[in-house]
Amino acid sequence: MVSTASPELTTDQSRRQFFRQAMASTLGAAAMLNILPGAMQTQTSAAGSDAPELPEVKIGFIPLTDCAPIVVAAQMGFDKKYGIKIVPSKEASWAGVRDKVVNGELHAAHMLYGMVYGVQMGIGGQQKDMNILLTLNNNGQGITLANQLKDKGVTSGATLKRLLDNENRDFTFAQTFPTGTHAMWLYYWLASYGIHPLKDVKTIVVPPPQMVANMRIGNMDGYCVGEPWNARAIYDKVGYTVATTQDIWVDHPEKVLGTTAEFVSKYPNTALAMTKAILEACRYIDATANRPAVAKLIAGKAYVNAPEEVIEGRFLGHYDNGIGKKWEDPNFMKFFNDGKVTFPYLSDGMWFLTQHKRWGLLKTDPDYLAVAKKVNRIDIYTEAAKSLGVAVPTDPMRSSKLIDGVVWDGKDPKAYANGFKIKT
Repeated sequence: MVSTASPELTTDQSRRQFFRQAMASTLGAAAMLNILPGAMQTQTSAAGSDAPELPEVKIGFIPLTDCAPIVVAAQMGFDKKYGIKIVPSKEASWAGVRDKVVNGELHAAHMLYGMVYGVQMGIGGQQKDMNILLTLNNNGQGITLANQLKDKGVTSGATLKRLLDNENRDFTFAQTFPTGTHAMWLYYWLASYGIHPLKDVKTIVVPPPQMVANMRIGNMDGYCVGEPWNARAIYDKVGYTVATTQDIWVDHPEKVLGTTAEFVSKYPNTALAMTKAILEACRYIDATANRPAVAKLIAGKAYVNAPEEVIEGRFLGHYDNGIGKKWEDPNFMKFFNDGKVTFPYLSDGMWFLTQHKRWGLLKTDPDYLAVAKKVNRIDIYTEAAKSLGVAVPTDPMRSSKLIDGVVWDGKDPKAYANGFKIKT
């Protein structure tokens, strides 16, 4: 669709006009077909005891492609349908997001799955009881290596292992937060090739938007981060993609809408309204036809601040690893997938705890299932999903085989966590 915004409008105004027109067209088509389920239903009443306690909620995000649900919910008015105004707040680092959610400066945030569990367990920061309201996305992260490694023949985990064994120097890899998803994907990937992530290489923490600049000046040999900062390294000719995170675990859990348990207890209707608005945004984004416009929206300086084409390629599943391979990835970043993405599976949360135990972040095995039941608010998600006509999985556990051939199904988390050959 081509925007009809006049040249006099600012970029942000053009985007808003574009989305208003897109929403009007969508609603009009649905009305003509007499199809108004879920997202197309009339705004629910905010009157009475079901009204959100807060008229405005501040939701933090990091400049990454998967912040899209927060931005779309606010820009397209999904928030207003449920009686709230979402104010997106761009943050500089995951540590900043953690601190602001814990101390109440942010009501909720686009958060790393493993970071929420780290806060819950009191590792890597102040302990605070946390809640996950829904999963924002699966897949769509990556591991990038510096071009110097390509020149030494590194095109895979196996060839990286060979280089490490034969070159006597320290290799440095970056991730974005010690208990977060990117740390866990990086560690798991390295270990699957016989590389101990905490002994054989040095790991450092770098905020996502700073990854490319740090690689350009030689501060690391590789990093794991969300898009578009893997594609940006290729665009800037400083690195290449050696693996995607969907190579490690197809349809893996990634970011979540996280908040404190205290917030949910104090403002339950607001928490439910946020969940509905962002769930509806996830469903909207997952429609392929909507993605180019969403890429254009989030590319702006207020959000991801990256070239639109850098975001759009992998956002649409068009992959180029920067060293000669191009492919269409069916397991690109998903936001809804008929509700299978957004449902907060207990086994997903438990998996991050198993990795925290594997790498010594947790010294003893917690009650994995009890913690997940406390954090993942399936009750709130279910109420929101049913109101939108979204199917809810009947089983809060799911089974997956990861890159090393090991199956995770949540049935025996203690044995799983302690069963890896490479661990701390």
